Amino acid sequence: MCGRYAASRRPEDLAGIFEIEKWEPEETLEADYNVAPTKEVYAVLDRPLKDADDPRPVRQLRTLKWGLVPSWSKTPEGGARMINARAETVHEKPSYRRAFTSRRCILPADGYYEWVTGKQERDLEVEGKKKRPRKQPYFVTPADGSVFAMAGLYEFWRDRTLPDDHPRAWWVTCSVITTEAETSPLAVAPAEGPHSLAEIHPRMPLMLTQDRWDAWLNPSRTDPEDLRGLLAPPEPGLMRAYPVTTAVSNVRNNGPELLKELAAPEEGTLF
Repeated sequence: MCGRYAASRRPEDLAGIFEIEKWEPEETLEADYNVAPTKEVYAVLDRPLKDADDPRPVRQLRTLKWGLVPSWSKTPEGGARMINARAETVHEKPSYRRAFTSRRCILPADGYYEWVTGKQERDLEVEGKKKRPRKQPYFVTPADGSVFAMAGLYEFWRDRTLPDDHPRAWWVTCSVITTEAETSPLAVAPAEGPHSLAEIHPRMPLMLTQDRWDAWLNPSRTDPEDLRGLLAPPEPGLMRAYPVTTAVSNVRNNGPELLKELAAPEEGTLF
């Protein structure tokens, strides 16, 4: 799954990476090393500009809220739970299928966090000596340092309790598409700990390699079966994972120190 990630790249850098044509400086976000559901995040999308005479899609960097609210939803309360869409069923689930065919985006990240229950903690849990096992967080990121381009969906939701000209009348929300985690060896694995992503968690965000960006963002591609071909995982061996401080488990903590690689898992969380 993907429940927390880091996104520290500046909009100017993202504009160069993704060939952005339009972004609003007032929507600039601070670097966020602990992105959690309901936060504002960057999304890359192709869409005609509002009120423009030219109908062609324009590549934009937009700020969206993480946690998709379907357009038909009566309230936005469920958005905080709809942070992930499964690649295997996204084309058929009522909450996602319309966005899948017409509102796809890329959510740029440095990488994502995932938590592993250490063997010592699991043993204590089995013995009934510990009710809440302590988990070791790992940071998963492209081994070559490139952007982690997560496949995403976005949706518009109208708050009918507000007038049309209210700045919060429209919500634009998003979700991360996930797929089965790789079972092949990591490109760079920690000396002590998991050696594949599947050993960390059975699910992972679907990473889009650069050769798929244009096809994924192209709004003229609307056939579900055609689009499902873009959901194939990238070739294995592109990722690295390493243990980071348990401070990341508290969403109030934020800063580049959360990405610092630990020499070994913290005490009590050994894999």
